[in-house]
Amino acid sequence: MSSEQRPSSVRFLIVAVATLMSFLLYVDRFCVSFAEVYIKQDLGLSYTQLAWFTSGFFWTYALAQVPAGWLSDRYGARIMLTLYIVTWSVFTAVIGAANGFALLIIARFGCGIGQAGAYPTAASVIARWMPTTARGLASSFVGNGGRVGAAVVPIMTAFLIVQFVPLGTPVEITSAEIVGPHAIVTKLAQRLDASETRSLFESVGVERVTELKASSDRTEALTDKATQDSERLKTGESVRELLRDWTRTDGLIAIAQTDKQLKFERESIATLKKLRDKESVSEVELDRLKRMTLEALFPNEVMKLYRLGWRQVVIVYGLSGIVVAAFFWFIFRERPDLHPKVNAAERELIQRGKPTDSGERKLDGIPTKALLTSINLWANSFMQFGTNVGWLFIFTGLSRYLLVERQVPIIERSFMAMLPVVIGVIGGFMGGKLTDVWATRFGVLWGRRLPILASRVLAIGGYVGCIGVSFLPTDHPLNSAWTVTLLCGVAAFATDFGAPATWAFAQDIGGRHVASVLGWGNMWGNIGAAVGPLIYNFVLGETPKTTQWNWLFATCALAFAISGCCAFIMDATKPLLRDGE
Repeated sequence: MSSEQRPSSVRFLIVAVATLMSFLLYVDRFCVSFAEVYIKQDLGLSYTQLAWFTSGFFWTYALAQVPAGWLSDRYGARIMLTLYIVTWSVFTAVIGAANGFALLIIARFGCGIGQAGAYPTAASVIARWMPTTARGLASSFVGNGGRVGAAVVPIMTAFLIVQFVPLGTPVEITSAEIVGPHAIVTKLAQRLDASETRSLFESVGVERVTELKASSDRTEALTDKATQDSERLKTGESVRELLRDWTRTDGLIAIAQTDKQLKFERESIATLKKLRDKESVSEVELDRLKRMTLEALFPNEVMKLYRLGWRQVVIVYGLSGIVVAAFFWFIFRERPDLHPKVNAAERELIQRGKPTDSGERKLDGIPTKALLTSINLWANSFMQFGTNVGWLFIFTGLSRYLLVERQVPIIERSFMAMLPVVIGVIGGFMGGKLTDVWATRFGVLWGRRLPILASRVLAIGGYVGCIGVSFLPTDHPLNSAWTVTLLCGVAAFATDFGAPATWAFAQDIGGRHVASVLGWGNMWGNIGAAVGPLIYNFVLGETPKTTQWNWLFATCALAFAISGCCAFIMDATKPLLRDGE
């Protein structure tokens, strides 16, 4: 074929730009999930406040879905998606500047509003720029752009946090950084009672620890809250002085070199290797190692030094969105016939099999009655609601589980948090291809329904497996953080495997209202995401035990079971509106 006969490839560039937008969307959405422990410590928040912080994003994200989708249908994707990217990027940067819970949650609300129109608009872009037979695969590329963003953001965030807390950062522990003084003296007393480790801890002062333990026990036994709070402050200051004096001895270095049970950050491991190899180690490195040793000894009682780096990271992510918004505006055009680089062959290829649409008729409003009365859409809505309740744990709860329950260091934790998302990306590409193949082979009804049903069964299996791991002996090789991570990867694979079929379902039945239809389903799905963190917090509380984590895994499995039941009702052969409506 000559160059004039061969279709140009602008449609692929449009999908690529939409994929880049999706990548940034998930980076900005979930960077705070990986950093939430540091945000909690830096701003003095509770896990309940963090749950509302996470939930707040999804409430505004959910409730703005349909209006944002309609705005894109009404005013066009080019201007609205550019505006959406700028909005959420600015509010992401504001999160990094927040000095308290109020500004933090207001900024998160703003992020939710800004991101609400992104995927509905992207769906209308795909419907307008891709042939009908390629919608599923194109949807999987855009959807997986977000998943790739979610996959790399833990590693990027961990790396940048470490870089923004350089070696010269002051390491002395302050009173505010001690969040569990009673637990600290209890653990120290237990260590002193163990004959095999007593000699390593004697530099803290045996009598001093004994006196502190007795005083701390008396404080915890008090019934008057005001008196108890006052005595806890005194205990906290005494513990701070104890730890400060301890860091001036070589006791912590000896513990770091001999206690094989402690889980260190990578920089501490590098310093320990230098000591073992008798290489030169600076005083700054030794002081940093002592601080990290205290954090390893008391993982839930001493604030992390790395909490000082989260703000700069979030601001960098937010400002990068301005660049992406400018790139989208420059590349994108509303329709193929408006783009100067699209030739006649590509326009014909894109339009093949679609009804003629001059693009001149504007929508008068949201098809509210049709959205409210369609059993098909209600089934899709509750399917997405259940999916997000079960799926969101992987993004917002797994990192906490790995830190609190398994004490995994930051860099290793970032790789673990990344793994389920990477596995999910594979599922997304497979699901995008198979929903198109199955739609051709079995018809659109089962081509969309079957991937969703199969994926929900698989996700349930992943979470049930997480429960089973906890019943293995503690020394069993499968009773590990990596096993739980892989099983969460199964749930992520399953969720993303069914996602392209969900997008294609909205495109199949939406007609001229694709963005509104997808926005309606996304709204209910993200109400599920808004409720999810509150459910997690209710099940876990502030200091969860293994049993509570198992109840949470069971809750996620139940949510996927509800989602699968709803998928039986969905029918992609029934359009939302008849021709002419």
